[in-house]
Amino acid sequence: MIRAVPVLPDGRVRTLCRMCDSRCGIEVHIRNSVLADITPAPDNPGNQGRLCPRAHAALDLFYHPDRIQTPLKRTPNGAFEPIGWDQALDEIAGRLKAIVDQSGPPAVGAWKGEGVGFFQQEGYIRRFIRALGSPNYFSNDSVCFNGRWLGHHLVNGFWNPFPYFDQADLILLFGSNPPVCHPPFLREFADARVRGARLVVVDPKLNPIGCWADVYAQPRPGTDAALIWGLIRLVIESDRYDHDFVDRYVVGFEKIAAYAQRFTPEYVEAESGVWADVVRTIGDLIVRNRPRVSLYAGAGLEHHPGGVNTVRASVILSCLAGAMGRPSGLFWPESPRLASLDSRNLFLENGGRPIGADRFPVLAQMAGEGHSLSAVNAMLDSGEHRLRSLLVMAANPAVTNPNVLKVREALSRLDLLVVSDFFLTPTARLAHYVIPGATFLERTELHVHPKYQTLYLAPQVVRVDGIPTGYELWRDLAGRLGLAEWFPWPDETAVIRHLLEPGGWTIDDLTAHPEGIQYAPLRFDRCLNEPLPTPSGKVEFASQYLKNLGLDEIPEYRPPEAFLPASPEFPLTLITGARKSLLYHSRHGNIDRFRRVHPKAEAEMHPDDARNLGLENGDTIRLVTAGGALIVAVRIVHAAEIRPGVIELYHGWEEAPANLLTLDEVNDPISGFPWLKGVPVRVEKI
Repeated sequence: MIRAVPVLPDGRVRTLCRMCDSRCGIEVHIRNSVLADITPAPDNPGNQGRLCPRAHAALDLFYHPDRIQTPLKRTPNGAFEPIGWDQALDEIAGRLKAIVDQSGPPAVGAWKGEGVGFFQQEGYIRRFIRALGSPNYFSNDSVCFNGRWLGHHLVNGFWNPFPYFDQADLILLFGSNPPVCHPPFLREFADARVRGARLVVVDPKLNPIGCWADVYAQPRPGTDAALIWGLIRLVIESDRYDHDFVDRYVVGFEKIAAYAQRFTPEYVEAESGVWADVVRTIGDLIVRNRPRVSLYAGAGLEHHPGGVNTVRASVILSCLAGAMGRPSGLFWPESPRLASLDSRNLFLENGGRPIGADRFPVLAQMAGEGHSLSAVNAMLDSGEHRLRSLLVMAANPAVTNPNVLKVREALSRLDLLVVSDFFLTPTARLAHYVIPGATFLERTELHVHPKYQTLYLAPQVVRVDGIPTGYELWRDLAGRLGLAEWFPWPDETAVIRHLLEPGGWTIDDLTAHPEGIQYAPLRFDRCLNEPLPTPSGKVEFASQYLKNLGLDEIPEYRPPEAFLPASPEFPLTLITGARKSLLYHSRHGNIDRFRRVHPKAEAEMHPDDARNLGLENGDTIRLVTAGGALIVAVRIVHAAEIRPGVIELYHGWEEAPANLLTLDEVNDPISGFPWLKGVPVRVEKI
């Protein structure tokens, strides 16, 4: 049994849920010093008194019998033995010193995952690796999030991923599954629909929100940009876009208008499979409902070799629809005045640059991190630039990164792999040392919600003997390496005081307002009244910055075949990554009641494809790509649920990882993202 000491023996503690990134308000109920229940906080603007099942499972996670509660050291026979905290850090620090002395600081890298949260946790890791003198910070964002972040920032210099959907007259969702990925969106969708708002959903796989759409379009994977360009053409052709906005705020409109001319509805149909009349219908909805248009691009758009350009095109479409400076569309959120924990200057004084910066300079320069897929190659390198050590915080690349056999081989070759996590994940099983990770219930952390421009304090609910907070881990390790001055604060409370100081807030202020403090009034038209954080200070439909790097000045469309020629050997298309209702990437798969709902890996298939292959529901099949093979069961879905020729496979199964099949060397030229949602595949019946 876990040795837990709640902050009070009986009562309720208000905090934010971190079982995903929605950060819903919750209340943790404590009875007789036991965390007994989780209920929704009544006045959080995001979830407004509602919770999804994942939030309730935070206690399943916290009390899970398999949780790591003491540092573990791998023995020569591959087993793990428990060791003390001081011994673990002494040995890790000693081995890190030896590697740095022999090969220099860049031989060490740090890799941030999503399991323990963002903000402070990411700041600690960035601060540590910078203090060490290495530029090699990596994260899970290399395969999720950064593609959309870059796409938005390249056009307008900001991204607010949470518009006020309830104020829209038209909502367009591209490659997104909000009921599973962003449950708080649903309340806003419902309110908008009650007002008469229209809904368009674009996805090769019918997700629950698509069942409520006025228009549901199923494009061929990787061709969303063709559809978006067709809609850009129709909006320009209608002459209903805001001419004054384009004249005053936009760079490159003429180039966009000229390029869009080829994307007639008939051309879009030939490229994407979306009927020309459907393209016209969506275009007409945009024109009739502008400017109250919400366009949300999900991860489905960024997981292609042309993903950033697709996102750039979607932002341009939003701007032409009049969404800039509107609550329902694109607005530039302000940031609170907080001290910084990290330095994103990875181009160090000695000229060191993060791994992958030469090939993907935009990722390094704008996101301030290395390319995790290139880091895998650097682990396998036998030369002087080999990455010899990796410190991993709650990431699981041995499941979630493409080409996992290569990833696992690379991790196995490291001279030192340290993983901090809750469980012995496939990545942790390859480590030399495993450090127990603290759940969000065991930490105190600041949260910034840009949509509401609100600052929250998520207080520690419980302390567990022997499990350090994220700060304690990096502070104590830095101290053993002679870097104590980088982590001068005694505990996380002192860190938060430091963070709050520039804004004049105190911990007492935030404690008195568990609903959060709005740090700045919402100014939706800020982006129309201040120079934008782009090189030109304007909305850049055309990017001179990218052109100077030899990349696409405007977000040109290239079909999937441009990146990997079609082959009769692989006649179907595999999309991976779509989340299950209770699981979250590779997380929560060990929660028993969730596994009863999602018991095994299944590939979803159109009935016509199944019939052609002589398959029946539940048959065992082998999926084969240029990257590898995987045996799973087949689930034949309704003909409307998936596009013919497309196979869908959830990516987070530890026992059947979809990333055995995905490719790591076919990348988006701007973000470096892998191709996860359009891989050519064949299906063999077993």
